[in-house]
Amino acid sequence: MKAIVVREGNLLWEETPDVTTGPEEVVVRVRAAGVNRADLLQARGAYPPPPGASRILGLEIAGEANGMRVCSLLPGGGYAEKATAHRQMLMPLPEHWSFAQGAAVPEAWFTAFVNLFLEGGLRKGEAVLIHAGASGVGTAAIQLARDAGALVLVTVGSAEKAARCRELGADIIIHYREQDFAARALEATENRGVDLILDCVGGSYLAANLEALARLGRLVNIGLLGGPKAELNLGAVLMKRLRIIGSTLRSRPRDEHIAITREFRERYWDKLVSGAFKIVLDRTFPVAEAGQAHQYMAENRNIGKVVLEIP
Repeated sequence: MKAIVVREGNLLWEETPDVTTGPEEVVVRVRAAGVNRADLLQARGAYPPPPGASRILGLEIAGEANGMRVCSLLPGGGYAEKATAHRQMLMPLPEHWSFAQGAAVPEAWFTAFVNLFLEGGLRKGEAVLIHAGASGVGTAAIQLARDAGALVLVTVGSAEKAARCRELGADIIIHYREQDFAARALEATENRGVDLILDCVGGSYLAANLEALARLGRLVNIGLLGGPKAELNLGAVLMKRLRIIGSTLRSRPRDEHIAITREFRERYWDKLVSGAFKIVLDRTFPVAEAGQAHQYMAENRNIGKVVLEIP
């Protein structure tokens, strides 16, 4: 089979050994694979796959298995003609969805779901600040938080991204290049602060995140775009009784992935299929242009998901 091979920083579409299946796994003929920040990190050697996972890039796919159109979350292996997935991780692809749409769902929507609700405990009437609101995770999180009855604040870097986030249901748009997001969050909540922050930036945002949080607030960190280190003001953590939660999706054990898949399908799949929730697909690239797709995402040009199409 062919797959993307990383060689000296280049992403090359080449012949590789065929996949082999383990217990309860099936082979998926991959037709589309989502592009994620984790893929960019892995391609640079900064995010190795978990033990036992394929070393091929790619954490979400859509394709065909046993005569069915399906999509699935993966621990790795998506940038290829074939991938293996556990039977209980497969989700049926609606006939009116393209393969690209299907590949745009698992990683972004599962990440938003897990970290808003299972980790962050978001409840009706609370306020949530979502950093990178126009990202794949951000566009999913806006819709899930809005559906839960929360006040939704987002940070964005352009007027175009602001407009798209507002269309999806964001209440307060913060242009991080022009505004102090902590001050704006406090202003929007009458100086109470937000109850939950979903943060993909990390170190450089830590101090402002703590300032923006309300008493009993939760900071869920899902990325390190702003670096892994920062000075922590424990006084603010203690006085406001804050919780700082680190969260990844990929490194969780398979049984947890299966449970997340099941719960997401029970709670939200019908809304995705009906169109009540929007799959925000920015653009697709042929898989042979995976390097260009990575560069496009690295430059923060996307609104929603970037997907590779596999012939």
